Amino acid sequence: MRAIIWVIRLLLFFLLFGFAIKNDQLVTLHSFFGSQWQLPLVFVILLTFAAGALLGVTATLASLVRQRREISRLRRQLELAERNKVSGETALTAGEAQLPMP
Repeated sequence: MRAIIWVIRLLLFFLLFGFAIKNDQLVTLHSFFGSQWQLPLVFVILLTFAAGALLGVTATLASLVRQRREISRLRRQLELAERNKVSGETALTAGEAQLPMP
């Protein structure tokens, strides 16, 4: 199974490497205030992909942090409710021991 995964990885690497070799033409990126950069097309594609991946990870990370905070808040509430239940049962048991028997 590991050999198959490595063959797939190697095939993907060669496909992407061939894509990079075929797209080595220079492109001009025009920015604000008249600035411009000339980069190979493959770098522009790679930078765009990396920026999109970073944006996606950031959005996912924000959601994950929010969920973890909510989980910890709910765990604290559950622990408090369990403690109150146990102390209520203890008080109830102690109160029953003090009642006179008929």
